[in-house]
Amino acid sequence: MNSARKPGIGRRSLWLVLGIAALLAAVLAWMQLSVPPPGNLAGSSLGGAFTLIDQNGHKVSDKDFAGKYRLMYFGYTFCPDVCPTDVAVLSRGLAAYETAQPNRGAIVVPIFITVDPERDDVAAMKAFTSAFHPRLVGLTGTPAAIDALRKAYGIYAKKMPTSATAADPRAYLVDHFAVYYLFGPDGRAIAFLPHGSTAAEIKVMLDSYVR
Repeated sequence: MNSARKPGIGRRSLWLVLGIAALLAAVLAWMQLSVPPPGNLAGSSLGGAFTLIDQNGHKVSDKDFAGKYRLMYFGYTFCPDVCPTDVAVLSRGLAAYETAQPNRGAIVVPIFITVDPERDDVAAMKAFTSAFHPRLVGLTGTPAAIDALRKAYGIYAKKMPTSATAADPRAYLVDHFAVYYLFGPDGRAIAFLPHGSTAAEIKVMLDSYVR
């Protein structure tokens, strides 16, 4: 009698194990999508008021973004690799979020701010931003205004001469802190993702914090 029952007990145990495994997989998948990404900036003093010029030559201030989430990146248009790659990632991440959450996506404004105002005039910003997200705002200004903004947002930047700089003073690179910032409708810092993050991680950050 006992030997006749073992196959039945084995099958029930197998189904139980498989059921638990499936449940655990579902829980882990849910956690990956639901847990906020690293880099929570709640309570940070980063940020502040500014008045700059956008890629269309219009004066823009922080007040113009009141009630909107700001997805921000500091870089420069002459950057040969990192900046265009990062802004492309930002654009794809936001586009994916807009597809999944069109109403919430509409209140996220992507913003690219130059750390190289000497070369990044309105025309340069226009050419750069037009290659990425259709709502990407490019901001430039005087060196003094950009320096003040960088300090308020914790962005390091320094000119780096190249072999061509001696012949052309404008032929330099800019070493700078590369980071994706998310600021809230009240202008306060919410979260960040480091350089090297993926479009999927941008979307998760937006999923986690935009309300």
